[in-house]
Amino acid sequence: IPWVPQQGSVGASGDLAPLAHLALAFIGEGQVWSQEGCPQKTMEVLNQKQVQPLELKAKEGLSLINGCQVMTAVGLLNIYEAQRLSWMVDLAGAMSLEALRGSRAAFDPLIFETRPHPGEAKTARNLLKLLGPTSEIGESHKDCGRVQDAYSLRCIPAVHGAAKDVLGNSKKTLLTEANSSTDNPLVFANEDKVLSCGNFHGEPVAFALDALCIAMSAMVSISECRIEKLINPAMSGLPAFLAPEGGLNSGLMIVQVAAASLVSENKILSHPASVDSIPTSADKEDHVSMGTIAARKLGKIVRNAENVVAMEILCAHQALGFLKPLKPAAAVLAVHEELQKDVPFAQSDRVFSEDIEAIKNKIRSGRILNLIESTVGPLEI
Repeated sequence: IPWVPQQGSVGASGDLAPLAHLALAFIGEGQVWSQEGCPQKTMEVLNQKQVQPLELKAKEGLSLINGCQVMTAVGLLNIYEAQRLSWMVDLAGAMSLEALRGSRAAFDPLIFETRPHPGEAKTARNLLKLLGPTSEIGESHKDCGRVQDAYSLRCIPAVHGAAKDVLGNSKKTLLTEANSSTDNPLVFANEDKVLSCGNFHGEPVAFALDALCIAMSAMVSISECRIEKLINPAMSGLPAFLAPEGGLNSGLMIVQVAAASLVSENKILSHPASVDSIPTSADKEDHVSMGTIAARKLGKIVRNAENVVAMEILCAHQALGFLKPLKPAAAVLAVHEELQKDVPFAQSDRVFSEDIEAIKNKIRSGRILNLIESTVGPLEI
C-alpha cells in the first residue's frame, strides 16, 4: 500500500500531490507501508518480493496523477460512515424521546404530506418504527397535559431529515464522480480528438462534501440538545446528571460537557473549504476547489458525530433505567437490553469513556442496526 500524505492537495488540477505519492509506488519510488505499519522505501519491498517496477508509457504518468480520486475516495468512505450514523441518530432520538416521556404525535404521516421533503418523511417513518404506536412508558404519561415537546424532540424529522437529503445528494454526486474521467487532456480516439478540459476541477465534490459537513454538524447539534435535556432534572424529571446518588457522584455531567466540546469543534470544521480558493502555478491554475480538505474535514466531523451519538445513546440508556419496570417500545427495549450486557446501569461513577467505546463498537459492528431491523424491519436512509 503506497504511503500517501493527507495534506498537499488544492483539489485542482485534481489531487496532484497525493496521487503522485500513490503513483510513485508503481515505478519503484517513494514509500509504501510495511507489514509492521511503518513507511518503507518502495524498492526495498519490491526487491524483497522480487517484483519489477512498472515502466510507464506515453500519458500514463499524467493520467495517474491528474484527477480527483483522493477527495472522492476519502469522501465516499466518510459518506458511508455518515449513512450509518444517520440511522443511529434516529435511534438515539427515539431512545431519548421515550426517556423524556415525549409524544409521537409530531411524527404522524399526515404532517409530512403538507411538507413533502423526502428526508423528513423517512425520518418520521423510522421514528414510528422505532417507537411503535405506544409503549408502557408512553401509556404512563398520555394524559400528562403537556401540549408540545421541545424542538429537539418535536423537530427530529426536520433536522435529521434535512441531513438525510444532503447525505443522499452528496452520495449521488460522489458516485457520479467515481465513475467519471477526470483526466486532462481527454483523448477521444473514435472522433480523432484530443481535448484540453477542466474535468480535473474538484468543485462538484467540494460543494457536496462541504454541504454534508454542515448537515452532519447540525444533526449532532440537536443530539447534544437532547443530552442536555436528559441530564437536566428540570427537563427530565429524573435525578440530576442521571446519578442515583447525587452529590457523591457526578453522573453523566462530563459526558454532556464532552459532547458540547465536540459539537462546537464541528461548527468550526463546518466552514466551507470550497470558498477558500487560492491561485497556484504562476496564476495559470487561478481557481481551485480545496475538495480534499473538505473530504478530510468531513472525516473529523463524522468521528466527532459518532462520539456525540454514542453519548446520547448512553444517556438515554441510563435514563431508561430509572423508568423501570415500565418498558419502552420494542426496538428501543431490544437495544437497551443489548447495551445492558456491556453498559450496565451506573449506580455510581465509573470511567464512562469505556461505555462510550462499547457503544461505538456495537454501532460499527452493525450489531445495533441488525438488532433493530430484526425487531421492526429495515430503516430508511
